[in-house]
Amino acid sequence: MKEDPLLFFLKAHWRDGVEIALLWLGLHQAWCRLRDSRGARIVLGVALGAVSVLVLSEVLRLPVLDWLLRNMAALGLFSLVVIFQPELRRAAANLGNNRLFSNSTHSGGGIEVLADLTFDLANRQLGALIALERDVPLTSWIENGVEIDGLLSSELVVSIFHPRTPLHDGGLILRSDRVLAAACIFPVTDRTDIDRNLGLRHRAALGLTEETDAIVIVVSEETGTVSLCHRGELERGFEPATLRTRLGELLSALSNEKQA
Repeated sequence: MKEDPLLFFLKAHWRDGVEIALLWLGLHQAWCRLRDSRGARIVLGVALGAVSVLVLSEVLRLPVLDWLLRNMAALGLFSLVVIFQPELRRAAANLGNNRLFSNSTHSGGGIEVLADLTFDLANRQLGALIALERDVPLTSWIENGVEIDGLLSSELVVSIFHPRTPLHDGGLILRSDRVLAAACIFPVTDRTDIDRNLGLRHRAALGLTEETDAIVIVVSEETGTVSLCHRGELERGFEPATLRTRLGELLSALSNEKQA
């Protein structure tokens, strides 16, 4: 009895199907994680251009151009590593951290306290840089600062960021409702597409959120303006109510990601 052609095809090529599915899954996940990054549009444009030229070289039979494109693939992979360096560092950090067992949670009461003390600082025009640790540990930045491990309060934070105290320079790191360390030195972003009027605090906030999943609050010393950074994006001009709402949205979104 002759075997069904479809069954024969499936038996002969099921491994190819599995391989294609795994490749598609990997590419899909990579794109979902990188599509909002600064290099995504560059990569998409270069990829579309390369595919167009490759198809053209095949249709018109241009062997030199075809050879050149195929041999530049290794250079293209190296370029991806350079473009997505912050995202790759963040992914590597996530590998060393188990999201399922993370206890970095912030209650509604904690958000209220954080929003209140932020605008206490803003009203006093005390510059501040406050990082909320999430699933990626901020251990290396805690170690380069001064460890505190105290309960979060407006009095503590205001005293830390007062210009006459030795800890006012640098950033403050929070884990849940605990102040872990002060005077921490955060990495400064090397981006050139941001407002030139942004000071060192804003650039340090962007730099830390490019490398980790932390949420960083910035209070401008000159204007008292409150800004928020997350995943390399800067949002500015918050009021107390809008800051509470935005923090709640971000923390809820991260909790949902952990459960997904």
